[in-house]
Amino acid sequence: MVIGLLLFQGCNNAASKNKTEDAPPFFKISLAQWSIHKMIRSEAVSPYEFAALAKKWGFEGLEYVNQLYPDVMNSEDKAAALENFVNQNNALAAEHGVQNVLIMIDSEGDLAASDAEVRAQAIANHKMWIEAASKMGCSSVRLNLFGEKDPQKWVGNSIASMTELCTFAKPLGINVIVENHGRISSRVPLLMEVINGVAMDNCGTLPDFGNFCISDEGYGSIFDGSCDEVYDIYKGVDEMLKAAFGVSAKSYVFDAEGNERNIDYKKMLQIVKNNNYSGFIGVEFEGDELSEEEGILATKALLIEAAKGI
Repeated sequence: MVIGLLLFQGCNNAASKNKTEDAPPFFKISLAQWSIHKMIRSEAVSPYEFAALAKKWGFEGLEYVNQLYPDVMNSEDKAAALENFVNQNNALAAEHGVQNVLIMIDSEGDLAASDAEVRAQAIANHKMWIEAASKMGCSSVRLNLFGEKDPQKWVGNSIASMTELCTFAKPLGINVIVENHGRISSRVPLLMEVINGVAMDNCGTLPDFGNFCISDEGYGSIFDGSCDEVYDIYKGVDEMLKAAFGVSAKSYVFDAEGNERNIDYKKMLQIVKNNNYSGFIGVEFEGDELSEEEGILATKALLIEAAKGI
């Protein structure tokens, strides 16, 4: 009788474990368009093929990158170009059954600049993309906070710009989020001082697993020693998740078992889960050893595998 009970319990435990292992991840998976920037810039594909490729590779959400659309960025009539951008991408997302998640905004001016005119122009430029994101049904826009190196000036300038943009975005249903994108923006305590200083419920962060070079240059690798000063990646992601509206799963290189060589994805996803985040996690592959397609699929597979049991 006891043996039978033990066997029954053992079977139940095994079934429970298998059920947990087979369960879908606690998050949804999107594709960051930057993962195919080499294809786009070499003109192997058009940026407007993004939805089709994401669907082909099994993604649910799309994270657009504005700088990959020269038809918009180089247009003399940006309003008209943006209207075309919105209409085309809405039609393509609908055709392929994928969801527009966010637009990553680059090269539209320095929002943390101490020059008031520079900052005002940057704010105006970003407002156009916020309107576009709203028309596309996105939840967020991601921006950068560059333009000032002095920490306290940077915090003050950033709060002023973010407050204006969040106020503009609020009735449009858009969250305004900041990525740790190198330099001072990856000094997470300062970044969170900005987010908390704005104190609006549509102001938040996009923690990226890999962008934690905090030297003035900001873009050296944190893994090969070329960055002079590095913020702890796990601590940084944990701190940023307190106000996150998105997560960026950065990847570079993989071992024979399919693990990212420099980033412990299991540890990262446990941090994500501990912070009760269950939204989109975007795949953002930046490696050289694999092709972009191979790297994207390897990162997606790793996210699914690392999530098992969490």
